[in-house]
Amino acid sequence: MFPSSALERAMQIKEVLMRAMNKEYSWLQAADILGITPRGLRRLRKRMEEFGYQGLVDMRRGRPSPRRTPVAEVERILEFYRERYSGFNAKHFFDMVRLRHGVTLSYGCVKQILQGAGLVKRYRSRGRHRRRRERKASFGEMLHIDGSPHEWLDLVPGEKQTLIQVLDDATSRLLYAQLWPGETKEAILTAIKMVVAIFGIAASLYSDRAGWAFETPKAGGKVDKLHLTAVGEVLKRLGIEHIPSYSPQARGRSERLNRTLQDRLVAELKAADITTIEAANQYINEHYIPMHDECLAVEPKDAESAFVSAEGVDIDEVFYEAETRQVGKDNTVSADGLRLQISKQPGRRTCSGLSVELRRHLNGTYSIRRGTLSFGRYDATGTPIEAKPLATRSGRPMEAAGPVEDRQRQRSSTRPLDAGKRRRRPQLPQAPAKENVKV
Repeated sequence: MFPSSALERAMQIKEVLMRAMNKEYSWLQAADILGITPRGLRRLRKRMEEFGYQGLVDMRRGRPSPRRTPVAEVERILEFYRERYSGFNAKHFFDMVRLRHGVTLSYGCVKQILQGAGLVKRYRSRGRHRRRRERKASFGEMLHIDGSPHEWLDLVPGEKQTLIQVLDDATSRLLYAQLWPGETKEAILTAIKMVVAIFGIAASLYSDRAGWAFETPKAGGKVDKLHLTAVGEVLKRLGIEHIPSYSPQARGRSERLNRTLQDRLVAELKAADITTIEAANQYINEHYIPMHDECLAVEPKDAESAFVSAEGVDIDEVFYEAETRQVGKDNTVSADGLRLQISKQPGRRTCSGLSVELRRHLNGTYSIRRGTLSFGRYDATGTPIEAKPLATRSGRPMEAAGPVEDRQRQRSSTRPLDAGKRRRRPQLPQAPAKENVKV
């Protein structure tokens, strides 16, 4: 006994076939009416000629598919979503159960199960996405940096944090992601510093026209690349090209990453019961970034990396903000309410009245320089930092060189960065012999 739906379908097929045989419309038109291919229509005609009207009935009606998903597996997937991953979108949930719980079903099958149970909404297809710009070929050829203010900690409602993220254009790898109270200059420089310390010096950096990035004389107009911000000065020292974006559409890859992070990361932090920025940043480094790269990163077209190694570089001597100050009569320089005392310099009776460069380093320390001469380094409280003794070839300790010796050593070991030759390894300040650079 066939179900009524199978008999109705067979009657419809018979009527269309008879009209096509009667030349009322062509066989192609008949196939379009039935919603099948011309080849399928020829099969139905042959079956009607061999078996008559019963040959048009679909024998599969009422029989379960041999490829159906076991009921126990469906119940397990639904239990995972209700008990552990509530609020995840379908793709994020699929990645989690595939990697952590051994689910072997396809993404489409898992999505249909969630939608059928009413756990995930059905959305209209937005159509195929067409990229207007191809990815860069090499890892490190161009990085995207952006800040996204959002309520990242769902368990702390009403409080917004800013996620600073750095994305590689060629691979979509998430190189850095940390929560900050706001999109400040210090947050951006810290992100760049971490990327340089871990991966090296990139070829270019792409960002919006925020206040920390560029000076824009006219709102909505071109940026002024002659008057650099503190971030721009650091990028110039590193030899990194800074590219401005003039519309959200132009930085589409970065904007899509922000949506992905807001969808995935918020749900994961909530599932992990995280309520503080410190715990969230630890979770992002240890759990989220590795899984994000495993699920969403792609291979670059060119296997050779465009990063330039920063091994052996004293990064603290690159990441600083400089101001010109005049030394007071008591040989001090004021900085942020502090008085930085300059010690007696060899070959100079006094430093009073000299124009010097005050550097605020990203690690909170200060230094005073005049050209290549170093007049001293100070901690966050203004206390001088004593230079550590250097070892001679014989292994005996030697006093740290004074400004004159320091100048001679720097002339032979350092050169200013050349922006026109930025893919050469930059000659940055070298780290002390017995210090490990900690970022």
